[in-house]
Amino acid sequence: MRILKVTDVYFPRINGVSTSIQTFRREFLASGHRVTLIAPNYDGQPCEDDDDVIRIPSRQLPVDPEDRMMRLTEIKKLSDELKHQDYDVIHIHTPFVAHYAGLHLGRELGLPVVESYHTFFEEYFYNYIRWLPRSWLRALARSFSRAQCNKVNSIVVPSQPMFDVLRRYGVQRHMDIIPTGINLAEPSGGDGQRFRAEHGIDPARKTMLYVGRVAYEKNIAFLLDVLVEVRQTIPDVLLILAGEGPALERLTEQVRAGGLHDNVLFVGYLDRGQPLNDCYCAGDVFVFASATETQGLVLLEAMALGVPVVSTAVMGTADVLDNGYGCQVAEQDPHLFADTVCDVLTNNELHASLVSSASIYAREWSAGEMASRMLKLYERVVDHYTLQSTARQFRPGTRGTRTVTSDSRSR
Repeated sequence: MRILKVTDVYFPRINGVSTSIQTFRREFLASGHRVTLIAPNYDGQPCEDDDDVIRIPSRQLPVDPEDRMMRLTEIKKLSDELKHQDYDVIHIHTPFVAHYAGLHLGRELGLPVVESYHTFFEEYFYNYIRWLPRSWLRALARSFSRAQCNKVNSIVVPSQPMFDVLRRYGVQRHMDIIPTGINLAEPSGGDGQRFRAEHGIDPARKTMLYVGRVAYEKNIAFLLDVLVEVRQTIPDVLLILAGEGPALERLTEQVRAGGLHDNVLFVGYLDRGQPLNDCYCAGDVFVFASATETQGLVLLEAMALGVPVVSTAVMGTADVLDNGYGCQVAEQDPHLFADTVCDVLTNNELHASLVSSASIYAREWSAGEMASRMLKLYERVVDHYTLQSTARQFRPGTRGTRTVTSDSRSR
């Protein structure tokens, strides 16, 4: 197939959406399909792109300087060029400029449009637009999500809870639950002792680990509250925070105010591959408490490397986690969460059991299997769109509708 993807975010911007797009794209390319990606540029930041990545001029967002807003007019200018590429389907990955650009290209190219709903915006906006009442922002998120999802041909969600949320919003379009898989060849070979040596961490010191965007919605402030509790049982425990983001300054102040500077290590973003794998393997337990995840890929990445997880099970993480298989599900309470962490860190038998089951469980979430499911969705959407186009062509009083036959499609 020939697939045209449109997104408001992609590498070098590191987050779950970028990882999801890259994972599916790699699998599609490896299977012989063609994937063109339209994404923002990042003001001269290095991008390891191939010829099928189209970067669009963009500007920073005042509420989130890490992200960019593409120029819609620049994407619309691509219509004539893209018409000659014989694409089968358009896949939108984000609901901002990319959404409207994808709909425009769908009309211009006569193609069906699929959209992924990656982010739980109802619980996301409040962290960045704090000057408006939370109830207003929730209503806005529900309204625009419903309107956008009902404009496309099909919706992809990564988990059952996200499916249920959109149905409650009033989304009527067909939805498929297709999580992002993990490349089982990537999360391997980490050397935790090497990471510890590089950062001056005692080989025997107990460590908690968080990897991901340092953003308000990730609930990292809660993990610092947990650390205070864990420290009462394990005084020299170390929380490693790998990532960057808008909440970094506030978290740094929380560490200072709580006297936690000897128990917290900020290491920033790490390159995927060996540096990140080493960091994962330096953790005795991976901790996570976000209430807005639509999936939680980092949990699978940690388990694939044999690192036990302690996490709340909310939204998408409830789909990913199976208590006792590489993880312990904890309550959204600092004291109870800390008790679970301490159990994993001090109970050698429990820790060994979680380590042995973690990598086995993660193998069930292979990227290849999820990509295969996505391709089947594309084929179904294309076939349905073709039938609808044919019906419109022969309907009395209609004219000028482009009809796409399956014979003209590249499978």
